Amino acid sequence: MELSQNHFFKQRDHGLILVMVKNKKKIKKSAKPQELDSVYVLKLVLYMILGSQWLRITKGSIQIPVPYGLLVGILFASHDHFQIDRKVEYALLLVSAFIAFWLPLGIELVLK
Repeated sequence: MELSQNHFFKQRDHGLILVMVKNKKKIKKSAKPQELDSVYVLKLVLYMILGSQWLRITKGSIQIPVPYGLLVGILFASHDHFQIDRKVEYALLLVSAFIAFWLPLGIELVLK
């Protein structure tokens, strides 16, 4: 029988007793990685620009606006590593898409 360093024997009156010793190691819990303020502001600016992009398809007098930037932004926000501020990102995308609806931003596609 092979024994490691975590075992030792105690001699008692009635026989030999095998006792295991546990090594208690303190495990440091690493703090969650936090992003820098500059990275957070850059992400907000990118979400604002992305949310303001529209595809306007025009055929004759009919115009169909499609918020492609909002759709792509929601996709990016849902897969973000730091999920704490997801609600803020969604709100920023919605507000920028709402404001950009009346502005000439995005791609204009004219069909004949």
